[in-house]
Amino acid sequence: MSTRRHFMKLGAAAALAPAVASAQGAGAGRVVVVGGGFAGATAARTLKALEPRLTVTLVEPNPVYTACPFSNSVLANLREIDQQRFGYDGVKRAGVTVAETSVTAVDAEGKSVTLADGNKLSYDRLVMAPGIDFNWTAIPGYDEAAAQKMPHAWKAGAQTVLLRQQLQAMEDGGLVVMSAPANPFRCPPGPYERASLIAYWLKIWKPKSKLLLLDAKDAFSKQRLFQNGWAELYPGRIEWVSLSQGGKVTSVDPATLTLVTEFGSHKAAVANVIPPQRAGAIAAQAGVADRTGWCPVEPVAFESTLRPGIHVLGDAAIMGGMPKSAFAANAQAKVCAAAIVELLAGRKPQDPILINTCYSLVAADYGISIAGVYHPDKGLLADIPGAGGTSPLEAVGGLRGQEALYAASWFRTITAEVYG
Repeated sequence: MSTRRHFMKLGAAAALAPAVASAQGAGAGRVVVVGGGFAGATAARTLKALEPRLTVTLVEPNPVYTACPFSNSVLANLREIDQQRFGYDGVKRAGVTVAETSVTAVDAEGKSVTLADGNKLSYDRLVMAPGIDFNWTAIPGYDEAAAQKMPHAWKAGAQTVLLRQQLQAMEDGGLVVMSAPANPFRCPPGPYERASLIAYWLKIWKPKSKLLLLDAKDAFSKQRLFQNGWAELYPGRIEWVSLSQGGKVTSVDPATLTLVTEFGSHKAAVANVIPPQRAGAIAAQAGVADRTGWCPVEPVAFESTLRPGIHVLGDAAIMGGMPKSAFAANAQAKVCAAAIVELLAGRKPQDPILINTCYSLVAADYGISIAGVYHPDKGLLADIPGAGGTSPLEAVGGLRGQEALYAASWFRTITAEVYG
């Protein structure tokens, strides 16, 4: 594990070093960044750090960002929702102008964006990090109203609190039913961490209750690690139903908290439906989303292959082998910012090396991780064979507890870097 972490740190430094060295000769320009999550806020701050003469405007309607990483711990009563909330004062102190409004239209040819407050912003380069929206038509019976009874909690905040309240109000012996979507979606290991931490909480507070996880896939990220943890910590408490076993949810009935599959129906005491997803709605309006609902980009500056001059980062983008995670979004944003500085100076960006590490908690003191290293290959980001890896299946010497501490340290570090 220590060797892998050291390699990843070196890779991150190598990806940014050439751009930092060359930024001093770059010319000024105007960059607008849409979306203040991990990708957008990181991009805005990095742009100003690399080239202080740039005019950088971050457009984000919410004065406070509620982070999804570690929000599953809120469900298990290990954290409070306020610990997930971060303001933009640190971004402003970095020299970024923050416009507390939303973008309603993008004029790619005219290089301007229209804001909900009626103003327009012109740009030389546009960075879009709109995150995800839900495909409300994908599961019959599941819409925004249904989410008030069967919360998704896949955008952290009010939905997270609602799901926790429902779990706490459930009678001991009640069945929790979750549904996980097919790929791609935000945070591939997320549903399985959630199942783990809900089971952790049930074991303590509702010992007669169980969790049923209905899945639209036959395999998932860190599967053997999760399932080993379930067998060790929660025997008989989590049942995973794969796609081939009838796990895909075909419809729901919010009135009765029933989830229907091809093989039968399941009535829940608490239902957590994670629906299929796509890029945030403004991506389609801007013309950077394709028929899949996601945004294709080239793998060096993450410039849209559909709209030149617009860069797409984070969960909204199609990044080849790189998953949709906060770590990935942060790494992509740094590389994109360095590339934009080069492009504005009339230079060609160098091919980057990117890393991603995703930590998951199986219990409060039981962590697991997966890491990958990526580079451009045939127009996509591809894994560098042998450069990543997962936690070992057999843990010795308190490794699982150490990984849980690594996870908490990573979250403190990234949120301080982006929002502090």
